[in-house]
Amino acid sequence: MSRLRIFADTAPDAPLLDSRDGATIAAELKQIGVTFERWQAAHEVAPGASQEEVFAAYKTDIDRLVAEHGFKSVDVASIAPDNPNRAELRKKFLDEHFHKEDEVRFFVAGSGLFTLHVDGKVYEIECVKNDLIAVPDGITHWFDMGEAPNFVAIRFFTEADGWVGHFTGSDIAQQFPRYHPQQHQAD
Repeated sequence: MSRLRIFADTAPDAPLLDSRDGATIAAELKQIGVTFERWQAAHEVAPGASQEEVFAAYKTDIDRLVAEHGFKSVDVASIAPDNPNRAELRKKFLDEHFHKEDEVRFFVAGSGLFTLHVDGKVYEIECVKNDLIAVPDGITHWFDMGEAPNFVAIRFFTEADGWVGHFTGSDIAQQFPRYHPQQHQAD
């Protein structure tokens, strides 16, 4: 289940808000310019489905986003817990960074934790199946897929190098807990 927790950036143990309500999550994130939506597939997508089958299941929403934002490419990223490069892939975006274009991800399956650092607050968003998050360019954040990553996500791009992370050098990401999907769901 999707979850938003908001903290003061100096108090990683004391959430100011903790919500699993989609409307509340969307409203809170909208205040900082972040889009959060829930999509439903036009038809079931089986594990191991091809990129084309995934696109077909979400065609209406994909087409709408591409038209609204002028994305030039869309792809599907998939990582399983047995991926031999999982630790390296996880580490890649664990530190605070920003991008020079919006980071837009739709979770077809699995989950991941986006954590945003905006105006003295930290917004921790657990994205799960059917969640879309759009983080505007320039917003500092980090992403954790957990020790045993397991997700399929549709990614939207304007420029080929737009997803490159520009790291801030801050250690704030180490001050907040890492993502443990089973533990996170149980909290």
